[in-house]
Amino acid sequence: MAKCEICGKGVTFGIKVSHSHRRTNRTWKPNVKRVKAIVNGTPTHIYVCSRCLRSNKVTRAV
Repeated sequence: MAKCEICGKGVTFGIKVSHSHRRTNRTWKPNVKRVKAIVNGTPTHIYVCSRCLRSNKVTRAV
C-alpha cells in the first residue's frame, strides 16, 4: 500500500545508527494518500504521494 501509483515511489530501507554506533535496520515510508482521481476518464480511488498531489500530476475528482 505504501507506493505511489503515479511515480512509483515506495518504501526505502536503510540502517539506523545510534550514538554508540549500534546499527539496526529501519524503513522510510512515503507520504501516501488515498485520493479520488480521474483515471482514463472515470473517477477511481488511487494511492498518490504528496509530491504528485502538490505538483498537479493528478486531476482530483470532486
